Amino acid sequence: MPDLTTKIHCPTSTRYNRSVSPGGPTHPPTGVQRSFPFGAWLAYRSVLSNETCLELRDLLFQDGPEGAAVHAHWRKVIGDDLFRHHPATCEERWQLSYDRLRRINEELPLAPDQLAHDPRHLAALHEWASVVDGATATVAGIHYNLFLGSLLDDDRSAPRDLSDFMRLSRVGTFLCTERAHGNDAPALETVARYDRGSDEFVLHTPHPGAAKFMPNTSPAGGPKTAVVAARLLIDNRDQGVFLFLTPLSDHRGALPGVSVTSLPERIGSPVDHCVTSFDRVRLPRTALVQGPQGQLDADGTFHSTVGSARKRFLHTISRVAVGKLCMSASTLGGARAALAIAVRYAGHRHVSGPAGGKRRVPISAYRSHHGRLLEKIADAYAMTFLHRMVTDRWITHAPAEHAPVERLAAIAKGWITWRARDITIEARERCGARALFPANGLAEFPANTDGAITAEGDNLAVWSKAGAEMIFGHQLLPASPHATGAEQLTDVTFLRRALAHVERQAHLAARHDLRTPHPGREKGSFVRWNNATASALALVEAYAVGQAADAFATVCTRAADTAPRTLLNDLCALFMLRHVRAHDGPLLADGILTADHVQTLPSVLNALTARLAPHLDTLAHAFDIPEEHLSSLPMLTD
Repeated sequence: MPDLTTKIHCPTSTRYNRSVSPGGPTHPPTGVQRSFPFGAWLAYRSVLSNETCLELRDLLFQDGPEGAAVHAHWRKVIGDDLFRHHPATCEERWQLSYDRLRRINEELPLAPDQLAHDPRHLAALHEWASVVDGATATVAGIHYNLFLGSLLDDDRSAPRDLSDFMRLSRVGTFLCTERAHGNDAPALETVARYDRGSDEFVLHTPHPGAAKFMPNTSPAGGPKTAVVAARLLIDNRDQGVFLFLTPLSDHRGALPGVSVTSLPERIGSPVDHCVTSFDRVRLPRTALVQGPQGQLDADGTFHSTVGSARKRFLHTISRVAVGKLCMSASTLGGARAALAIAVRYAGHRHVSGPAGGKRRVPISAYRSHHGRLLEKIADAYAMTFLHRMVTDRWITHAPAEHAPVERLAAIAKGWITWRARDITIEARERCGARALFPANGLAEFPANTDGAITAEGDNLAVWSKAGAEMIFGHQLLPASPHATGAEQLTDVTFLRRALAHVERQAHLAARHDLRTPHPGREKGSFVRWNNATASALALVEAYAVGQAADAFATVCTRAADTAPRTLLNDLCALFMLRHVRAHDGPLLADGILTADHVQTLPSVLNALTARLAPHLDTLAHAFDIPEEHLSSLPMLTD
């Protein structure tokens, strides 16, 4: 143990051509060296080497063939002064998000059209933009993925001129959901009627319920163009929902026939959300975004290789699948930033110590404080590794694997965004009243995760769909062996078997509940589904936790050095053991845990927490949040 008054100095590193910043794993938050008076706990908490921190960082941001390079690029971009907090009105912040979007466009590591086709780079952009501004991440995802990506997927013989959107002289947006239609978007009522005489479409909002609800269509950011989801009518026949390229505004404001009404300010980083409607706006035949879901020939003949209207709609909005990866990444970046802020504040903020208040100690010295932060850090690592795994599978999967991989991305989006909300709320609370002020960098994170939970498919609806598919369309895991009592509760292989049993039991329960509705109720598929909903959702959650545990355990094996490997194994065990504890009763009843396991589980969790506590700063510093951002937050510099 270091001496109580040891002066700690952390050498810099040139890995990735950047140094470990002050406030890192062995630095006091506000200086390079300092003497501490309170026990070996402080010594500045972490005694791991700088190289250990850097290896953890390597493992967190290892992302495909480019390694950590894509993340290093976006980390550098958000270090620019334009991305620092600026006190401003809501409308000024709308404009600032577009100014930041244009800076991002200037700094793209590849052309905008290439970015739209690169899910890894798109997700990384969201992961880092959300560290400093959720609104910038939102408008970037809409422009590059939903708008530009949809146009690039257009199956046309003559390519469109997208130069205005590539250089952002016009901002792209995406108009899908309506006042009356959110999760039931296939029932959209905006119509685009084909006029054979003029060879045009007439885009129209038939009633207020069909108005497009909350796209970013205000004058902020300059002229805008949208892809608008509307019901295609040809000779009064409904062909399903398609996208139509629709100019919305110029430098003078909304174009004729386009009505834009700003919505009230919402919680979180402000985005210029509006209600938008159309009054018989005429569009050329080329406005239709075509693909396998539908083609309109020059003579007005329509044909499609996709049979049902619902399937055509899913083809039309296929970009939402990549959007789920982006939403997950956005909340992931925000969650890690929130934890980095909370951990640094925990070392910066001193309170009365245990000896009658005679000594002042950092709040992180208390188990009640650092224990909660360590639990959330374990979640953040698991979320990060899961996202890397899902992104890899999305990029490399074969066509025959598309349905299960798309479902995995949807499940991961739900799990990551829900966990991110828990993390950001915990981080805010651990910083007390000062974290309620937006200038201190934490206040907007929980609301930003709320937005992601709803965006690109509301989590509960997405998980319900996944659960319904998994009841009979997902392989039932084999039975886990009964415990002998010799197993260690920190053995991740044993813990993974317990988590697999949780998934298996939820799967069996869902199958049983679907087949056996409660007696006395009306029969029918809807009644049967309602009866199975709870167990189906439990199946989805257990599957998500298991996939995250697998991703975490896999990364543990990649650690080259003993210190980071040991640290990651302990953190992985903490993550799994908390989820096992949530099911210890059924696991005991089924023989997967013994009575001794259940009795000692709390003490093992406590011992794991105690072992990890000295490394709190190292684990959080590996998140690599730019020092330019952290040092701009008043509560970390006072």
